Amino acid sequence: MPTPQDTAAADTPTLSVRTVWISDLHLGTPGCQAKALLDFLRDVECETLYLVGDIIDGWQLRRSWYWPQAHNDVVQKLLRKARKGTHVIFIPGNHDEFARKYLTHNFGGVDVMEEAMHVTADGKRLWVTHGDLYDGVIQCARWLAIMGDLAYEFTLKVNRWFNRIRAKCGLPYWSLSRYLKHKVKRAVSYINEFENAVAREARKRGAHGVVCGHIHHAEIREIDGILYCNDGDWVESLTALVEHHDGRLEIIDRGDQAALPGMLPAAEAAPAVARPQQAVPLPEVIG
Repeated sequence: MPTPQDTAAADTPTLSVRTVWISDLHLGTPGCQAKALLDFLRDVECETLYLVGDIIDGWQLRRSWYWPQAHNDVVQKLLRKARKGTHVIFIPGNHDEFARKYLTHNFGGVDVMEEAMHVTADGKRLWVTHGDLYDGVIQCARWLAIMGDLAYEFTLKVNRWFNRIRAKCGLPYWSLSRYLKHKVKRAVSYINEFENAVAREARKRGAHGVVCGHIHHAEIREIDGILYCNDGDWVESLTALVEHHDGRLEIIDRGDQAALPGMLPAAEAAPAVARPQQAVPLPEVIG
């Protein structure tokens, strides 16, 4: 049984940053990697924490209730961070759109906002949004989005069974859904259209860049002079976007912790990987 000293040591942060963005936790689904997420939240200390949508999966919970203790632990950890002085901002997405009824409210120290404009330490204005409002499928064919969500849920279920077999063979974790996203031409086109849409909207709003989630694809790149940042998800990629105290941005990748019990990690014995931001020139004129 762990002692109080062991618990305190486990909760001691090992990464101090200015800002953290996480999204697409999908608490309330079997696919949520709650243990790896909780480990990350224990490891990181920040001034501001953005929860960029799809934190709780209301779509799944309406179909079937699923809420293990690990998911409750994540919620408690987020509230504890707010109590200890971290500014926690929750921007609802399409899966937790029920929270949009409570915009401008504060719950347990967590501010609920439709969107935000974050200013980095080096002066970049980053528009923060989940991104679903700029997804043509969500806005124009909601039924198709729901069907897609069911198909995605099925793929994750197949993926879990597939990886159990790989575990018995001593093979590392492998994500079927991530593979399909990167190989299916139509999926790649959908991602590109989404990225371009939110980048255009960021330019209209006079921002240097945008931080979003929604498509479960972590990335930092420039799109027509706009800095596009996606913080990924905690179902497959296990990624977060962080801002260091000098304003530098990078993606923290905990994908090596995605393995099932008894399975070799995808990156054997590798530490959490940080993907550094490439130097991106800021637009000379914003407006």
